[in-house]
Order: sequence, then structure tokens, then C-alpha cells
Amino acid sequence: MDGGMTVVSNPTVNVRLTNTISSFESMRRFNRGISIAELKGKLEMIVGASPSCMDLELFSVSDVFLQKIDNNEALLGSYPVDDNCRIHVIDRSGQINEFTDVSKVEKFELPDDAYDKRTDSARSFMKKHGVGHFNEEEMAKKKADLAARMAEQKAAADVLSVGSRCKVQVPEQPMKLATVMYVGTMDFKPGHWVGVKYDEPLGKHDGTVAGKRYFECENQYGGFVKPLSVTVGDFPEENYDLDEM
Repeated sequence: MDGGMTVVSNPTVNVRLTNTISSFESMRRFNRGISIAELKGKLEMIVGASPSCMDLELFSVSDVFLQKIDNNEALLGSYPVDDNCRIHVIDRSGQINEFTDVSKVEKFELPDDAYDKRTDSARSFMKKHGVGHFNEEEMAKKKADLAARMAEQKAAADVLSVGSRCKVQVPEQPMKLATVMYVGTMDFKPGHWVGVKYDEPLGKHDGTVAGKRYFECENQYGGFVKPLSVTVGDFPEENYDLDEM
């Protein structure tokens, strides 16, 4: 013996496999003595890519890119493959686009009159059982209820006047004191609304909503509420000067 030490590598290596065809990762054991051409043949059975359209990239255990595996005549063991390194298979055949790119799928749309004639559709079921907007009695009741609420809100708005002191009581919110600044309809929501300036900065704006000014006040003091949430009365503005003792 010459006193030297010979290191014998394990003849096989465990490799993590990823590919461009699917998002799945798998673990396989390969012999370091196989050629890259033979490796590609085995990979074809695993990922479904053709060896002639296959590019291989080698990554370290920590997923740092090492190099391309591009010599079909070389042995797998001639590359720095260690247990749990990763080989990424790139399929250049375009198979991934063919099967996963939905933009290339022809869209099918059934004409509305044809859909109406189908007996196995959701619309057919709803018609048969009088569900949703196919229930004429229910829809008529909803329309009547909505009209009644709108009329009630308008009646409440008609007795309000700009400048009046009021209290605002919105369901599930604390009572707030305010001054009526606007009464009428709005561009961004149906029905009648009341614009108020709160005594404290408990609002959401300065009287401007969606780019349109309905009244003027300091920012965070303005709000819009339904007329039925407003009660006009003798509600003096409280002094919130915290500097006073």
C-alpha cells in the first residue's frame, strides 16, 4: 500500500425530478454509470417528454443552478450529482402549451334561446320549481316591499331641511350628533339620502363622494345616511375642546 486513501462513491444516486409539463416533483434513483442518452430514455417514461425534445438542468441540493446536462455521450456520474440534487426536465415540444394554455381552447357559448329549451339546465330547474326570479308572487312582493321602503324614506327626507340639528342612529353603530347639510338623491346610489356634518371627526369624507361635491365640511366630518336614520331636534353642539378644564 502507498499509504494513500481511495474514496469509492456510491454507484447510485437519489435525484429529485421536476419538469415543465407538470408541477409535481418526484424522487428517483439512477446509476451513475448510465449515459445521459440512457437517462433521457428513463426520464421519458417518468415525465412523458421525448428525449429528442428534452433539455436537462442540474441543481444542487440547495436548489442552486449548477449546469446544463447537454452531452448525451457523457455518464451521469461525470456531472456533480449528489444525493437529493435536482434534475429539471425542459420539454421543448410545446406540449405544455397545447394542454394547459386555456387561451388556445376554442370557447363554446350556447345561444340564450337554445339554453332556454334545455330541460337539464339550472334555468329549467328554477322555472319548474318557481325559484328566484321565476317565482312571480315572490318577485312581486319584493318589488312592493322595495317601493314601500323607498316611499317611506322619501317621506322622511321631505320633512328634513338643511341646517337642522339632528342625531344620527345607524343600526349597530353609536348615536352621533350632526347638522343636516344635504337632502336629496345621489349619483352613485339610488333613493334619497341625507348628507350630514358630524360634530366629531367620525365621518368618511368632506362632502365629496365619487368626485362630486354635495356639501362642504372638514375632512372626516362628512357622511351620508338614510333619512329614517336621522332625527331632527334640539341637539346643541357640544364643546369638545380638550384643552378646557
